[in-house]
Amino acid sequence: MLGYLFRRILYAIPIALGVTVISFVLVYLAPGDPLNAIAPADAPADVIEALKSAYGLDRPLVVQYGLWLLRALQGDLGTSIASGRQVSTEVFSAIANTLRLACVASFLGVFMGCLLGGIAGYNKASWLDRLATTCSVIGVSVPHYWLGLVLTIVFSITLGWFPAMGAGPGGSGEWVWDLEHMRFMALPALTLCVIPMGIITRTVKALVSDMFEQEFVVSLRARGLTPFGIFKHIAKNTAPTVLAVAALQVGYLMGGSILVETVFAWPGTGFLLNTAIFQRDIPLLQGTLLILCMFFVVLNLMVDVVQPLLDPRMLRA
Repeated sequence: MLGYLFRRILYAIPIALGVTVISFVLVYLAPGDPLNAIAPADAPADVIEALKSAYGLDRPLVVQYGLWLLRALQGDLGTSIASGRQVSTEVFSAIANTLRLACVASFLGVFMGCLLGGIAGYNKASWLDRLATTCSVIGVSVPHYWLGLVLTIVFSITLGWFPAMGAGPGGSGEWVWDLEHMRFMALPALTLCVIPMGIITRTVKALVSDMFEQEFVVSLRARGLTPFGIFKHIAKNTAPTVLAVAALQVGYLMGGSILVETVFAWPGTGFLLNTAIFQRDIPLLQGTLLILCMFFVVLNLMVDVVQPLLDPRMLRA
């Protein structure tokens, strides 16, 4: 087990290094000058040069990357060009809001996906199978932003059941897990859970259907094992794959919720990324991308560690 864990950590190191390179270089491919956020268009040349020197933008790109990586390893992600605040402060505050939303959406998506997929796999070619398959197709086909707008129109504007924007009556800084704050989370969480639900439903259905055709299931039935006992064996064999797919969806929710958070004005990393992009705030954009990508790398590493506990055969991989 220790050898397996050591190999996975070694595999994660070059991936993490590649993530830092992409996070740093990618933002320079976008058009625009980041200094436009703090300097007027008619600013004198000496002022522009002073600002470039202050933010290190006058140095070669390789040197900028090396200094940025060194500071990032020490926990310093730089200073936001637009707001003048520490990037780490803004990013970690936004991550806390995104984590709350992603955890609730992930729970709903994984629970409903496993439930619908299990029902479809156990009742292959029945109306339950067709219903679950239809739900999964709709889930992976509906655009996030469109569904968010529809839910807002129906449940917020028309019915008035849920708030349309924000993260709580007192703002995200005063978040508590009570009914009033959960009302603010209901619509964005429901919007985000739809795609993971559809993907996990299709995955679980395929796995369960395949398991029922395996010889060991026939043997278990011949031995008189109860349906619940057979279910435990099937669940144990499908768990590693479902866990891997679910982890990918959690990572997707962390980094891919920019449109949903913008629609609902949820103050998370997606909303922060949207703000940084429009303001051309390079330090904030780089810091947010780095934290989100590293979260994805760490999440996949955790899955690699947990999977052998469910299926010891993976230790030989």
